[in-house]
Amino acid sequence: MLEHCNVLVIGGGAAALRAACAAAEQDASLDILLVTKGRLGESGVTATAFSDRMTFHATLPQTEPGGSDAWRLHAEDIYRLGGYVSDGDLAEILAQGSGGAFRYLERLGVPWVRRADGLIDQFVTDGSAYARGCYTGPDTARQMELALLRQLAKTRVRVRENCMVIQLATNGDLGAVTGAWLLDESSTALEYVACGAVILATGGAGQVYGVNVYPPDCSGDGYALAYHAGAELVNMEFIQFGLCSVATKLACSGSMMRALPRLMNDTGDDLLARYLSGLAPAERLQLLYAKGASWPVSSEHPTARIDIAVTRERVAGRRVYLDYAHDPAGIAGGFDSPAWQATLGAMRGAETDAWQSANSPLERLRHINAPVIGWLRERGIDLERGDQLEIAPAAQHFQGGVRINAQAETSLPGLYTAGEAAGAQHGANRPGGNALLDTQVFGEIAGEQAARYCRNHPASADIMPLPPEYADGILSPLVVLTELPKLMDRNCAVVRSEAGLREALAQVVAWRNQGIRMDKDGMNTAWRARSLLTVAELVLTAALARDESRGPHLRFGADDPDNPLPGDQQRWRRYLVLDKAGDEVRVRSVAPRTLTR
Repeated sequence: MLEHCNVLVIGGGAAALRAACAAAEQDASLDILLVTKGRLGESGVTATAFSDRMTFHATLPQTEPGGSDAWRLHAEDIYRLGGYVSDGDLAEILAQGSGGAFRYLERLGVPWVRRADGLIDQFVTDGSAYARGCYTGPDTARQMELALLRQLAKTRVRVRENCMVIQLATNGDLGAVTGAWLLDESSTALEYVACGAVILATGGAGQVYGVNVYPPDCSGDGYALAYHAGAELVNMEFIQFGLCSVATKLACSGSMMRALPRLMNDTGDDLLARYLSGLAPAERLQLLYAKGASWPVSSEHPTARIDIAVTRERVAGRRVYLDYAHDPAGIAGGFDSPAWQATLGAMRGAETDAWQSANSPLERLRHINAPVIGWLRERGIDLERGDQLEIAPAAQHFQGGVRINAQAETSLPGLYTAGEAAGAQHGANRPGGNALLDTQVFGEIAGEQAARYCRNHPASADIMPLPPEYADGILSPLVVLTELPKLMDRNCAVVRSEAGLREALAQVVAWRNQGIRMDKDGMNTAWRARSLLTVAELVLTAALARDESRGPHLRFGADDPDNPLPGDQQRWRRYLVLDKAGDEVRVRSVAPRTLTR
């Protein structure tokens, strides 16, 4: 079956919806087709994400310190927190475009929380110098999606659900993207769509890890599609991990740590006392409290020691829990140090009350964030009954992706990328709330630029064949879907070493060389396994090449398995660009573009 359109949008979350709306708003006469793997509005990260206060990061006229150039401070935070391995011009575009992106969503009816004086309520998020976090509650992403879906319904954009894009087609002479092969998951029929431009907004690849906060459909298809088409990817070693509830995927940040629960394993050991024995009890508690504001893990922050401890326990086969029924060791009389007094003095109302009157972690949590206790109870974890919360470092966000420029263009003509599928805008880390912001700023840019591009590049009538590399292989996709996440959890999550990375990469390459067979579990299962295998090879290759620690990439040397290698600012203020060279992943180190001032 052959279909034509001007702009093909691949994805169904906030970035894809914003891109489709922007393309339609740029030129209402265009034929725009949005293709998504699941049901629009019901699948993907945007539709299912939840946290205690999900954040959209924006510099508004009210935002401190004020002034027309306040966005520059936002850009500086992005670039600095990114470890100087993002492109400075993209950081500036994110920051300068944040106010406009916020206002667009406000016009669409997103119910932002306001203060008593009517201004938008903003708070300080991870890595930010000023309060820029905007929110609707725990479901900010969902509220954004609902508003964008209402806007999409006002356009002529066509939608195809339950379709997986399995291959991009390119013009052999120019390398321009001219179409895509789709797999209709209900009929297993292959279809070809010829188009003028393609926008990848497929999100991240959480399912490459066994412990993750992603829904099941996040297999990194956009990364694999772009790589096999010949596009460049960047910063693929930087994947954010945060301590989460294993059962519910709740991010155990903020109040969950500031309540100072006991961190213990399944044999009852107090892990703070065990792994942080060189610190005084008050210092251990201070670190646990600070973990609430330093989620996810970062090699630059001392709280990474907690993530490392949890990882070591799980690799050793022991489960780890947060116990809200009992105080951690050393808490009695542990608040008298000057550092603790300064912390207590900086607390706001509810937390001050918690420390004055509470006598257990549960009581402190009830003061700080009572709703989360009920939320967990509804999901089978009753903290008031004494249930413990099992936690693990979970893959939470891919910082890298398909390399883009200021126009959201990739290295291939006609291919644009936005959201978590894109790379070079974040760097190693990002301020909390910048992921949602990214979907809207670069989603808009990608849609507008793709609409402009396809005016001069109409869809071709030619059908590009599937390449021979997609001939049937011999490896069952279930081997990859079952064993690959375990391999990545063990060797390429929070704790990374040269030996572990080499072991994992050798196994992934061996699987890739066998090829995935189309078996009784269906074609979509095979294509998903191929995507995950490609992503794993990209991540492992980049992680092995970067022999330092930066952001969430913690490299450990053979001579010191307890402490990550330091960052090397002389050699490694550079990002790694990956592309395909025959059957191998080619890696080169490139100096990022800096801030303009």
